[in-house]
Amino acid sequence: MQNRWIVSILTTVVTVLAMAIGFGQAQQVRAASNNRTLIIYFSMSGTTKEAAKQIQRDTGADIVRLKRAKAYPKGYDNYARVADRERRQNIHPAIKRNIPDLNRYDTILIGFPTWWQQPPMVIHSLFDTYDFRGKTIIPFTTSMSTPMKASMPTMRRLAKDDGAIIKSGFRYDNNNAQLRRFLQRNGLLKNNN
Repeated sequence: MQNRWIVSILTTVVTVLAMAIGFGQAQQVRAASNNRTLIIYFSMSGTTKEAAKQIQRDTGADIVRLKRAKAYPKGYDNYARVADRERRQNIHPAIKRNIPDLNRYDTILIGFPTWWQQPPMVIHSLFDTYDFRGKTIIPFTTSMSTPMKASMPTMRRLAKDDGAIIKSGFRYDNNNAQLRRFLQRNGLLKNNN
């Protein structure tokens, strides 16, 4: 008798949790469907992912992680060697096609780590694969010391070649107050909308 009672309680708890999770996901999809801002980020070490998540918290934008079709090898030395070869040989690696329909968005924030004073070649692949025509692109980067301006010539060229409008970008260095000021200047802060 006691076992049936425990099973009944556990079943009820699991059902309630499943319903709560489902409701939360439905709310998230509904909110996202009206959103006109998208964050696309590429991250290897997790630093750019954290920056993208902070931007999402501050803006309420939809978010998606850009991934190489064939993952970079694990370990900094290993992926740095492959990434450097891509850069030197102008290789645009294939990417996973997991980006949502860009027609839903007006503004797209594109985040990446700065490698050799420029965006990784996977960012070139993003522009090769998707049509950013008429979109406003706002880049952001994570770097220990390289300023955003080092990556801007490449980002300007990629945006121009695709018919996109590009705004000056931002280097995220864990200064959330500075990030919020940048987002506010660009009309992207949640309380601005």
